[in-house]
Amino acid sequence: MKNLKLILLFLFVISISFKTHAYEGHEENLGREGPPPAGPYKLGFKELERAIKTEKKGKIKKAKIKFEKALDHFLKANAEDPANPDILNYLGLCSEKLGFDENAEIYYLLGLELNDQHNSIKYNLGVFYKNQNRINETNEILNSLKNCGCDEYENLKMLIN
Repeated sequence: MKNLKLILLFLFVISISFKTHAYEGHEENLGREGPPPAGPYKLGFKELERAIKTEKKGKIKKAKIKFEKALDHFLKANAEDPANPDILNYLGLCSEKLGFDENAEIYYLLGLELNDQHNSIKYNLGVFYKNQNRINETNEILNSLKNCGCDEYENLKMLIN
């Protein structure tokens, strides 16, 4: 009986030392399994997708909450990576959906300053100008997309006509 207790104690000590050794250098993962949590960009993108789906279903109040969450995530992502035109595009889109028109235009224009060939930003800015009844600016955006051979040109053209 005494030997059994010693064997159990020995196995317990070995298992503790094995667990401690296995986690050395990985303290940040203690207590959770799986991959690390998603960053703010990915979280924002997922929330934006949910917001757009919810808006299409006509659930405007719920969509607004999701757009606000997406905006918060993209603001955090922008703080981490301030020169990313994709983030600025999504900041513009979320801002526009929430009625922050001045901010939306600023984000779109900043994104185009970083990458003047970013067709998604051009499209979203064109839609923004169309919704603001700024037809001359909408046509300028359409003309800048004319030779891209992209869906953004066709979609904006259909929206204008």
